[in-house]
Amino acid sequence: MVVPFFVPLIIAVLAIIVGVIAFFAGVQYRKKVAEAEVGSAEEEAKRIVSEAIKTAENKKKESLVEAKDEIHKLRSDVEKENKERRAEVQRMERRAQQKEESLDKRADKIEKKEEELQGKINDADKTLQEAETIKRHQFEMLEKISDFTAEQAKDYLLNSLEDELTHDKAMRIQSYENHLREESDAKARDIIAQAIQRCASEHVAEITVSVVPLPNDEMKGRIIGREGRNIRTLETLTGVDLIIDDTPEAITLSSHDPVKREIARIALEKLIQDGRIHPSRIEEMVEKARKEVEHKIKQDGDRAVLETGVHGLNPELVRLLGRMRYRTSYGQNVLDHSIEVANLAGVMAAEIGANVTQAKRAGLLHDIGKALTHKIEGSHVQIGVDVAKKYKENADIIHAIEAHHNDVEPKTVVACLVQAADAISAARPGARRENIENYIKRLEKLEEITNSFEGVEKSFAIQAGREIRVMLRPELISDDQMAITAREICKKIEAELDYPGQIKVHCIRENRAIEYAK
Repeated sequence: MVVPFFVPLIIAVLAIIVGVIAFFAGVQYRKKVAEAEVGSAEEEAKRIVSEAIKTAENKKKESLVEAKDEIHKLRSDVEKENKERRAEVQRMERRAQQKEESLDKRADKIEKKEEELQGKINDADKTLQEAETIKRHQFEMLEKISDFTAEQAKDYLLNSLEDELTHDKAMRIQSYENHLREESDAKARDIIAQAIQRCASEHVAEITVSVVPLPNDEMKGRIIGREGRNIRTLETLTGVDLIIDDTPEAITLSSHDPVKREIARIALEKLIQDGRIHPSRIEEMVEKARKEVEHKIKQDGDRAVLETGVHGLNPELVRLLGRMRYRTSYGQNVLDHSIEVANLAGVMAAEIGANVTQAKRAGLLHDIGKALTHKIEGSHVQIGVDVAKKYKENADIIHAIEAHHNDVEPKTVVACLVQAADAISAARPGARRENIENYIKRLEKLEEITNSFEGVEKSFAIQAGREIRVMLRPELISDDQMAITAREICKKIEAELDYPGQIKVHCIRENRAIEYAK
């Protein structure tokens, strides 16, 4: 059977219409269900609100009851506390009243005692007045008997007592000074004697010439060379004068620089030994001799450090010490002098409990500036200070170098020890050389400088010129002026006179009274 084409279309339209009707029916149903649920929810909300209102009213009533109970309780506590405080206040009032009564009683007793004391004071005043009257009468009687007023008698007694005390004080001071001076002098002599005995160095005066022996007189001509070229080359390279005279088999080398003289001596000895003498060979030998002397300088510096036990020196300072082997002062070798000063200072430091290491170090370096005086202008003291500062020496060592000739006042024990050791080493007989003519001139100049001062009666140079004893006129120079005069004499001597070591200026002022008993 054939189905017409519009039948499915009708069925579809019917299905759509049925679906639409079912949809609207469902919507209406859900709307009714929702309205029912909303209504039940509103009723439930009203019920909950009413129950909450009832609960709140119940809570409010319960809170009011509890608040009333709490107020009642607090009121009872406050009343109880007030009662206790009233009782305490009453007790305190009773105690205060009792204390007030006790204080009143004490005040009465004190008043009575004051009245009694006032009476005693009045009696004491009367007694004191009577005593003063008696004392005044006694003073009047004493004044009549002694012919002195009270003030005059007081002045007389005070003056007498002052004179006695002044005399006693002066006697005691003089006694103490004499005792201390004797002890200190004896101790100093003992320490110096021990130091000298333990350090007895030999001294040989050095000169400014060296003599080189020759195997024969024919060598003189070879040294001179053709038209004198060899001797000129040698003198030019070394800076030394060669003196070739009639002295048999010897040549004299003359120079004030010991290093140059030593280089020339070594070079000349090598040339004589080698036999080949010409300008190029001379240059070669002079260079070898210079290196040899430099090596010897290093060895001498190391020997000085090892001999004195001074360690930790800068290598350049050690080299400068070695150069002092070729430096002299008044004929005394400066390196030997420095070693001796180091040993003397160390011995004396050990005797008095000072720092031995610092004393030896300062003594060894005190003349280090003399190694550079031919290169740098200035005194050897200032040069030594600058060198020590350059190589970071200790401040005490630098001060000892600066103070060893009193350029500055010595402020440490080490500086004083180095100064003393330097004087001992220089002043020892034979240590330094000075011809008799210069010696006499120096003594005469010393006395001339001293006699030029006003108030000097006469002066005497003693102790080989290391002390000048000055006799002062007491009518022109007072005790206070004596110290000033001594200082001015020292300054003038330092400014006008050259001398080794130091010179002691000893001023004497003496008053004499001579009478004859007949």
